[in-house]
Amino acid sequence: MSRFKAVVFDWAGTMVDFGSFAPMGVFVKAFEQFGIPVTIAQARAPMGAAKWDHIRAMMDMPEIAAAWAEKYGAAPTDADVDRVYAVFVPMNEEVVAEYADLVPGALETLAYLRGRGMKIGSTTGYTRSIMERVLPVAAEQGYAPDNLVCSDDLPEGRPGPLGMYQCFVDLAVYPPEAVIKVDDTAPGIAEGVAAGCVTVGLTLSGNHVGKTPEELAACSEAELQGFRESAGAALRAAGADYVIDTVAELPALIEGLEAAE
Repeated sequence: MSRFKAVVFDWAGTMVDFGSFAPMGVFVKAFEQFGIPVTIAQARAPMGAAKWDHIRAMMDMPEIAAAWAEKYGAAPTDADVDRVYAVFVPMNEEVVAEYADLVPGALETLAYLRGRGMKIGSTTGYTRSIMERVLPVAAEQGYAPDNLVCSDDLPEGRPGPLGMYQCFVDLAVYPPEAVIKVDDTAPGIAEGVAAGCVTVGLTLSGNHVGKTPEELAACSEAELQGFRESAGAALRAAGADYVIDTVAELPALIEGLEAAE
């Protein structure tokens, strides 16, 4: 009998969309609609947060706030965030299914967890309307978690614990330390920390590195190690208990944790 009762996974950069590409480009295009240029690095920085909060965080960046004030005569307000968000969501809905391929090793990890009788939960910074485009594509590939908590399902999203609390209820699992939260972003790790879970950060498949498997395969071992160290430092700073490359390494980590008891 495993000491763990469930694993709660993030989606983009964790179980699907290796490199977390779907939302990144849409943030750039959404701001372009308002005549505000933003960089890929600026778009990636708040990744993992609920998308409204993500846009607010981008607008609070000094360069973007200054560009907005120059164009519109005042610092961006929450009403301005609403305007950009209203453009972003339907744009993301249109493209997200194109980036819903499972991360290599995801199905094998899922089979391992099911074989141990563990529940599979999920939370995301995506809205419910965006995830409605992702779910059928993931299901066609064999991935259908036992629950889904979206950023607009609850009054507060990441980095708070409410999404994880909802998972505890949906999956009927407790105590928190019997649940593993797996994520590639700092807000997603912080969500697990806030709820008292064991947290596992993913370095190479996620937003911090932002590369495809093919791009990573062309990198030297020194380059890969640099990516691991940079992403790992950010995830550990958010509270990650353990750091691995991708979800493919999760079974080995669990085996090690079980053996250490």
